[in-house]
Formats: sequence, structure tokens, C-alpha cells
Amino acid sequence: MEKLTRQEPHVAKNEVYEIEITGFSNDGYGVGRVNGFTLFVPGVLPGEKILAKVVKVKKQYGYGRLLELRSPSPDRAEPVCPVYKRCGGCQLQHLSYAKQLEWKRQWVVDSLQRIGGLSDVLVHPTIGMSAPWRYRNKSQVPVGQRNGQVVTGFYAPRSHEIIPIEQCGIQHEVSDRVLRLVREWAGKWQIPVYDEGRHQGLLRHVVVKTGFATGEVMVVLVTNGERLPHGEKLLNRLREEVPGLQSLVQNIQTRRTNVILGERSKLLWGREVIYDRIGNVRFAISARSFYQVNPLQTEVLYGKALEYAALTGEEVVIDAYCGIGTISLFLAQKARHVYGVEVVPEAVADARRNAALNQMQNVTFVAGEAETVIPEWASQGLRADVIVVDPPRKGCGEPLLMAILEMRPRRVVYVSCNPATLARDLKYLSEHGYVVAEVQPVDMFPQTVHVESVTLLVRKD
Repeated sequence: MEKLTRQEPHVAKNEVYEIEITGFSNDGYGVGRVNGFTLFVPGVLPGEKILAKVVKVKKQYGYGRLLELRSPSPDRAEPVCPVYKRCGGCQLQHLSYAKQLEWKRQWVVDSLQRIGGLSDVLVHPTIGMSAPWRYRNKSQVPVGQRNGQVVTGFYAPRSHEIIPIEQCGIQHEVSDRVLRLVREWAGKWQIPVYDEGRHQGLLRHVVVKTGFATGEVMVVLVTNGERLPHGEKLLNRLREEVPGLQSLVQNIQTRRTNVILGERSKLLWGREVIYDRIGNVRFAISARSFYQVNPLQTEVLYGKALEYAALTGEEVVIDAYCGIGTISLFLAQKARHVYGVEVVPEAVADARRNAALNQMQNVTFVAGEAETVIPEWASQGLRADVIVVDPPRKGCGEPLLMAILEMRPRRVVYVSCNPATLARDLKYLSEHGYVVAEVQPVDMFPQTVHVESVTLLVRKD
């Protein structure tokens, strides 16, 4: 019998091909085929004919780089950012915003059908922003050096090369101003910037947090060491030129890691927290607090979750993965009692502080894994009328899903940042007594490939 050999792809690295783009991947790459072999090319759209150079070839697929756009799509938009093609922060600036919203909805629809086997679910049009720019209230920016100059920016895709950026179209304007002042200060006073390869240098990252509703600003300097020379010089410049500055914090991160913030922070000036509001709820935000980065759309997202919960004031609600209590406190305005679970102890402390800040006594926050705590509650006889889940990208763990089935809430509201794991979990719940009633995608991150959604599930009986 003749020995079978693996067939090599009919595509060669560094060769140039004309390609018709027929699809769009979940990471925003155009998809085309050459001699039956799939190629992914960034910066191109379905319907376009391009000339591309093959830069990487794997067994089943490869990657190309756009050389010439021969037939542009009518959906193409001109990116507003001068470093868009080099920076990895945004992926969709070359696609018109209306089509971004359509694509995000279709991604949810396709995931529900392909992964969840759910083909008849009502998926509403994506709720977008009237002005889809300057929406981020937090920037986390690495600091580096290029040609002897201090630079701040974002990493190029799949690398740790910092692309210098002076203005970012999706960050709040105050971030640009703070970063300029930090660059000038570090250059003038010769503050050593961090070298990731050698694990040397002091200044690693600059984090800027802004309260959209209050105008309050916090600046966090992440350093590879305790000492901060000439810190008072920077503080004076910030106080002069940043209206709303309420806090300057030094965070110490001496580990060799990609994790931005270390465990310990020192308050250099001002308050330990800044405040912001979403709807009628006030929040305290510390240097290490997690807080949704698009507060305008967060109000839309949580408003939809509250609508789907259909609370009358008599319900017991569980909020899994509650973070600093953002959804919990929204729900507590209309519920009899809300129980929130969060694995990060510092976030639970923030949640309790936020409950006190809003004088809400009908909330209980517990530190622990939702997959452990909620099954324990179920075994102890606690029952909830509504369960809200807002898991990380990996979705809900099976012990949590099983506890939901044991508690038999009338409604489950699933807030998701990943259509694939959403579809997987909805499939499980729909096979065990729940109907997926409707899904509302919300564009929390315009110009990027990320999409959030809120799903309502109702118990069949």
C-alpha cells in the first residue's frame, strides 16, 4: 500500500497573490483563499480584491500583509488614527461604524447557531454610540524609550514593541494630556524607564482613570521600585494642567510579569479614590478597582439587564461575578435583596464600600468563586427569583450552571463579553429547562472586535 504523505499548502511564504476577501474573522481579519488555502489578512474587508504578501504559513492556514487594495468595499472607512495600522489597540477603524454594529450582531447570531444550536432566538440590532470615540475612562499605557526619547503608547499586535502615540481616539482626552506631562517630566529629570528584557529601569506604566460624570481624575505611576525621584515636580505640573485631578498614586510592581499593577500602592497626593456615577448609583474607584471602561454604554448595558430582570421589589437576586458591585447596586434599587459573589477580595471590599456610599442595606457581598459559593447556597436552601451572571471570557463553570438549575430562578440574565462561551452556556441551560427569550448586543468598545450582550432566559414552566 502506498504511504500517504501530508500535502503541503499550495502557498509559499513571501510570495505575492491576488486574493478576493470573502469573510471576516472574529479578530477583525479579512479571510480569503489562495489555491484552496485559507489566508487571514488584517485591514481588509469582505468583497475587496487585494494584492497581499504571505508572511506566515501554518498547516491549515496562513497570514498575509496587504500590499495593494485593488477593489475597495463600499463599507470601508478612513481610519482617523495615524498609527492605526501599527497599533494593536483597535481593529475595526477601517470598517464604517454602521457595519461594525451589524457585524457584531451577526457574530452573536452565528455563535448561537453554530455553537449553541439556537437558530430561532431573537437577537436585536446592536446598540451603538452616537459618538463612538473618546469613550474609555481608563488608559493603561506602557512607558519606553526610543532614540533616547521617552515614549508612551500601545503594543504592536503580537509583540511588546511600543508604538509611540500622542493622541488616542478612543481614550478620554485627559489621558493624552497626562501622558504628555509624564513624558516631559521623565525626560527632563532623567527618570529611568523600564526595560522589559533586562528587567531594569523604574517607570513601567501610567494608568489614568477619569470619572465621566464627575470629571475627577486619578493618575497611577507603576514603578519597578519604591523610590520616585522628583515626584513633586510631576505633581506640580499635573495640578497646574489637569483640571479635576484628585489623586496621584504610586503602584509598586517589581515582579518580572505582564501583569500591570502590583499588590501595593502608595498615595502620593489627594484621595485614595475618585468618584463616578452610572445612572443614580455612585461608585468609588481606587487604583486597583475594576470599573467598566465605557460608562455611557455601561448604563445602557445594565439598564437592559435591569429590564430583563423585571423586578417588582419582592425578589431575591443573585449576582455572580459581581466585581465592585456595579450590577448588584443597579438591581438593588428594585429588588428585595441582592447577593453578590466575587473572587477578588479587594473588589468585594470596594462593593461593600459602594453599597454604603449609596446607603443600600439590601445587598450582601461575599468573597469566593461563584462556582463554589452559589452551589453552597443552593445546598443550604437559598433560592433566588432572578440570577444574573457576568462571567469572564471563559464563561460560567459547570458547577454554577448546575446550581442555577437547582435553584430554579424564574429568570436568568446573562451578561457576556464572549459570544462563543455565551452560546455554549445557553445551550446547556436551554437543554435543562430554560428558554432563551432574546439577546441584546451592546457596543461597549467601538472600533474594536469586542462585543457585549445581555440575554434573557425564562424557566419553561
